[in-house]
Amino acid sequence: MAALPPSAAPGPDADADPADGRSETETERYDRNWNELLQELRAVQTGTQILSGFLLAVAFQPRFEELDPYAHTLYLCLVVAAGLATVLGLAPVMLHRALFRQHAKRRLVRTANRLLIIQIAVVSFIAIGVIGLIFDVAAGREMGVVALCVAGFVGLAFWAVMIWTGWRARLDA
Repeated sequence: MAALPPSAAPGPDADADPADGRSETETERYDRNWNELLQELRAVQTGTQILSGFLLAVAFQPRFEELDPYAHTLYLCLVVAAGLATVLGLAPVMLHRALFRQHAKRRLVRTANRLLIIQIAVVSFIAIGVIGLIFDVAAGREMGVVALCVAGFVGLAFWAVMIWTGWRARLDA
């Protein structure tokens, strides 16, 4: 595709992508993308809060002191991951505050997208670990390890399918 001469290049109010069927400027597209990211962040943050609340409540249960070193270590790793997921969920909002009125919406959307992907990966790790921890406590170590491995395999397969689908969409475009 040949580059447009400077005089024919679209201005800032031109349609961001005439081929996508939307009539929006680049600024409008980034505003829409930011709003979509916020909706996704809200959904992931709710899951993070539920998992974090569960993990915090576990420490105050009578059986918590019965956890052996393996289960205790798994629990602490999950608590740290839940804290990390919470910070990752807040990071785009903090970044928005830092970049407010600096005409950096494109940078904000790109960075927030990356942070959200990392947060989703961390929440996936937490969900897998919680499954392993629950099975370990409720059904014994062997079932806990089996559940952890099965959940880990399913989680990795899911991520592989999502990544493959994303690459396919890019190749098909």
